[in-house]
Amino acid sequence: MKVTQQLFVTLKEEPADAEVRSHALMARAGFLHKLAAGQYTYGPMLLRVLKKIEAIVREEHEAAGCQELLMPALQPRELWDSSGRWDRYVADGILFHFTDRKGSEVCLGPTHEEVITTFVKRFVKSYKQLPLILYQIQTKFRDEIRPRFGLMRGREFIMKDAYSFDASEEAMKASYDVMRGVYYRIFERSGLRFTPVQADAGAIGGSGSEEFMVDADTGEDAIAVCRATGYAANVEKAVSRISAAPATPEKVGIHKEPTPGAKTCEALLELFPQLPIERLLKTVLYEATTEEGTSVVAVMARGDREINEVKLLNHMNALDVQLASPETVKRVTGAEVGFAGPIGLAEEVRLLADSSVEGVDGFLCGGNETDTHYLDVWFGRDLEQPETLDLGLVQAGDLVAEGEGEIEITRGIEVGHIFQLGTKYSSAMDAKFAPEQGPTEPYWMGCYGIGVSRVAASAIEQNHDDAGMIWPIPIAPYTVMIVQMRAGDEAQDALAQEVHDNLEAAGIDVLWDDRKKVSPGVKFKDADLVGVPLRIVVGRDATDRKVEWNSRSEEGSEVMDVDAALEKVKQAVTEATAR
Repeated sequence: MKVTQQLFVTLKEEPADAEVRSHALMARAGFLHKLAAGQYTYGPMLLRVLKKIEAIVREEHEAAGCQELLMPALQPRELWDSSGRWDRYVADGILFHFTDRKGSEVCLGPTHEEVITTFVKRFVKSYKQLPLILYQIQTKFRDEIRPRFGLMRGREFIMKDAYSFDASEEAMKASYDVMRGVYYRIFERSGLRFTPVQADAGAIGGSGSEEFMVDADTGEDAIAVCRATGYAANVEKAVSRISAAPATPEKVGIHKEPTPGAKTCEALLELFPQLPIERLLKTVLYEATTEEGTSVVAVMARGDREINEVKLLNHMNALDVQLASPETVKRVTGAEVGFAGPIGLAEEVRLLADSSVEGVDGFLCGGNETDTHYLDVWFGRDLEQPETLDLGLVQAGDLVAEGEGEIEITRGIEVGHIFQLGTKYSSAMDAKFAPEQGPTEPYWMGCYGIGVSRVAASAIEQNHDDAGMIWPIPIAPYTVMIVQMRAGDEAQDALAQEVHDNLEAAGIDVLWDDRKKVSPGVKFKDADLVGVPLRIVVGRDATDRKVEWNSRSEEGSEVMDVDAALEKVKQAVTEATAR
């Protein structure tokens, strides 16, 4: 493809709202155009990238025996009510939903568990038709409160979602293992460096769940990893062993202490410098929304630990958990924010504690009175220890829960998520099959998602420099870029045409910069920005059948015979695309 035959526009300035390099570079290179917050037009170059990713996805799914289908994006509320998910997604505020002209409530699908379950329920009646894995590649919709990071968090995005149906739990786990292997191969073939991590199932539900994280400092997700043991988990799911409770102090009676303006742990430690922060127990109040309504819950934790709101939401089986408003805090504690404690809370408040409070004696806690705290408080004497469980957020330096090793916190971009759903949807939606013997049973299901457009953005986050993008060969918009120094020069025209035709005949896609009224300097800057991984420069040595060869990911270039350059291209492509 010649540059002069396609829409090829590059910009000098980055968009003001670009927060990550993938967004900024794709916008400058004309790969995408922002239509509205979280909504983008994919230009021809980006669409080529997405099609290559989709091709890898299809090849690996088909090789594993999966079958492709296509489901409606528009879904009726009744389906979501039958699974019990409508209220959760509406409460999360991410569901595009509205009323059609007939007065029926509908939504734009962020996911398709209900639709696929209805489809399989209609056509799969016997165990003889199982196992079955169906998948689609389709635009999904999420009404993000704050769309950001370009393709990383948009309101519509391209996703591959697959669903497995099996006759038993063991068979479901076998399908899950098959799909885990499919995911490994997809991301390896796409040229990404990634880490599979244990994950929370969230609103999708089910039991076993793993995320595939592309390693990137700009990632939204924090990951707890231990290099020594190989442990890896999203911090929402991660567990750890924390430092032991401080030594038991001398037992004295509980008493109030004036703490004017001391609303934080840091301020309290200034007032009580002799007090270890581990003996300072904070009490944080939340408003939890469940199907029964909204209630107030208080969570105690050590002063050096943070509360994991995802773990709290799951324990409460809540639709949503938010920090309590100042008005709610005042109503249930009688004090301003910053002075809540476990003693004297309103009866309506459910009190929980993170496991970090285990073994902490003679602690400081809020007094439920503005500018006041209690000191030398003991569980079992001054109050009963509340229901205590792991509600803490893993921190760097914690020890792994099992084995020897220290946790560090890294960042990643979620590009894939796989789930063991069990019978969550099939039971709720009465989707059953006839087993070999006995009464009908619900299917055992799994679901598996890949953010196709997010894979493209993630590849740039991992592969770029100050000059522009550096695409991995398997998913690059073009594999080779021919930069012709003087278009119209007879020798250069002939040699560039020969290189183009030779590579195209070998099945290697080529972008040929044949612009006449553009300086070589601009051509090189554009080539760097667009990031085509392999480059052949046709210039003044064309009469001697020599070209300049270089790789976008490496420093320097080399002048060589054109045939040698063609062989280097073919070798590089073979190595990068070998399955």
